[in-house]
Amino acid sequence: MKKKVVVALGGNALGDTPDKQKEAVKIASSSIVDLVDEGYEVMVVHGNGPQVGMIHMAFDMAHKQTDKIPTMPLVESTAMSQGYIGYHLQNAIVNEMKVRGFNKDVATILTQVVVDQNDPAFLNPNKPVGPFYTKEEADVLSKVENAIYLEDAGRGYRKAVASPKPQTIVEKNTIRKLLNSGTVVISSGGGGMPVVDMGGMFIGVDAVIDKDNSAAKIAEEINADSLIILTAVDNVAIRFGKENQEWLHKLSTEDALKYIEEGEFAAGSMLPKVEASIRFAKSKKGRIAIITSLESAKDAIQNGKGTIITE
Repeated sequence: MKKKVVVALGGNALGDTPDKQKEAVKIASSSIVDLVDEGYEVMVVHGNGPQVGMIHMAFDMAHKQTDKIPTMPLVESTAMSQGYIGYHLQNAIVNEMKVRGFNKDVATILTQVVVDQNDPAFLNPNKPVGPFYTKEEADVLSKVENAIYLEDAGRGYRKAVASPKPQTIVEKNTIRKLLNSGTVVISSGGGGMPVVDMGGMFIGVDAVIDKDNSAAKIAEEINADSLIILTAVDNVAIRFGKENQEWLHKLSTEDALKYIEEGEFAAGSMLPKVEASIRFAKSKKGRIAIITSLESAKDAIQNGKGTIITE
């Protein structure tokens, strides 16, 4: 039986405009096809922070110009971002496979992710989305929009929304069938469209589910062997950016939890990746999570490059 791998791509790695994204996905597709070429069943989850913010903001600005254009709820903006990022990834992956002389189906699944309507995250919006602003710009926007803006890993200020934990993936059975048929699947883009179960009916809510948490959840539900979270660095580090910085190559879930308690990982960047890796590694014996750079996916799974997190 072929091994299943879930690959999580950051939204910032995909560029913040359609043209930049077309170029960026060529790099991502090469890493993805490396794994397909080695015989793995591959599912891709991607972020959408810059993209969903762009879509949401564009409708808001257009609505201010004319009532004929409605504002667009965040959950619908997420669906739009899944479609257009999925298209670019599908196109790039298919083209990369053609260059290498083989052919497999690639499909993007618009993905709903169930969250708990009583999740405390709804009382504490802390997930950054959209473009970066200076502190002065953010202060003005927070008053105009009655919204919360938070600093994101020293890169500027971004709008914050609720980030509830994923409970289950609505389309998981479809994803399993596609993977088992040999299809490369792109799903849970931007963490998925958050929905709550209201008397047996799924209702969309405005929130953003962290894509790494969704990647860990779908990886668990499709019984994946590995979760690879691709980011801007080759390894996780403690004391990051300091003179005594230390890169980590192997990390137990116990040690990872200890480092989290000590505040070693930034909330807006590495923390959710490590937390998602812990959850996946602990979900079943033998499962591993790897955090590494975009270019190192093949080396990560074959040669142990990156930070490997195990139970």
